[in-house]
Amino acid sequence: MSDSSVVTVGAGWALVGLVLLGLLVLLAAVVDGLVGARASGASALGGAMRPLDEGARLLRQRRRTTVAADSLLWRLGGGGLLVTAALMIAVVPLGDWTILDLDVGIVWFNAMDVLVWALLWLTGWGANSAHGLIGGYRFLALALGYELPLMFALVAPAIAAESLNVGTVAAAQDGVWFVVWMPIAFVVYLMGVAAFSVWGPFAPALGSDIAGGVAAELSSVDRLVFEGGRYALLAAGAAFAVPMFLGGGSGPLLPGWLWVVVKAATVLLVLVWGRRRLPAARPDVFVEVGWLVLLPAVLVQDLLVAVVAVWGS
Repeated sequence: MSDSSVVTVGAGWALVGLVLLGLLVLLAAVVDGLVGARASGASALGGAMRPLDEGARLLRQRRRTTVAADSLLWRLGGGGLLVTAALMIAVVPLGDWTILDLDVGIVWFNAMDVLVWALLWLTGWGANSAHGLIGGYRFLALALGYELPLMFALVAPAIAAESLNVGTVAAAQDGVWFVVWMPIAFVVYLMGVAAFSVWGPFAPALGSDIAGGVAAELSSVDRLVFEGGRYALLAAGAAFAVPMFLGGGSGPLLPGWLWVVVKAATVLLVLVWGRRRLPAARPDVFVEVGWLVLLPAVLVQDLLVAVVAVWGS
């Protein structure tokens, strides 16, 4: 087992972490706009400017209200996504530094992604709208399919490093990155990130057939915060993949913290690019795939990792 060598920095550095998260969110939004513009035949400049245009439009928009809405829980659900993403990156080592060096950092990240279940459902339920409520239940149905495979995908690096500390997991990849001999866990992990970000094929909770589902009644700054939260969750998931599967801050020439940013941005761009590449996953079908295909596959991956870990100890 390798020991973590990361240094815990002061709480003030959390601002740096939030700035980096914000830059990754902006990168994802701009690239998503470019990809969307190319698919629709629009100009590249218009696609790149789309996040700014859409943000300005939403800030000018009048805030919509619904009859008998639970405004507190409604906005807590939408705004909570941004907070959850910030708490996720708190345990991601930036090279040799980290904001929160928990012995159970992997469990912390997993707990945060489960928190998204409640936040998405509250967003749909709080508006007191049929479409929003259906969207919320759609997300819960989908979550039943991805959560267990995601959890066991996170178990594989922990077994290999013999630790639940994220810094220790990154340090254990001095020789070979875990993605090389844990490809199934890595793919399932990325699928889970896309799912808890309500992204690409895992966005039936926002389906046009239910008028936007969870986000049907969101408008103005509420809609802006909600969409920003989805991008932030995607960015946080991409950042967490770096210490878990991609060797953390290891790499030639560049300092460790910069390698973490480069690797996180690369994973994020792959997730953004994949948004329009796959058909939407029906919750009932995806639950079958998740339990009958993904879960057994990732359990076999865990077993192989455990055998290698025991053999090498």
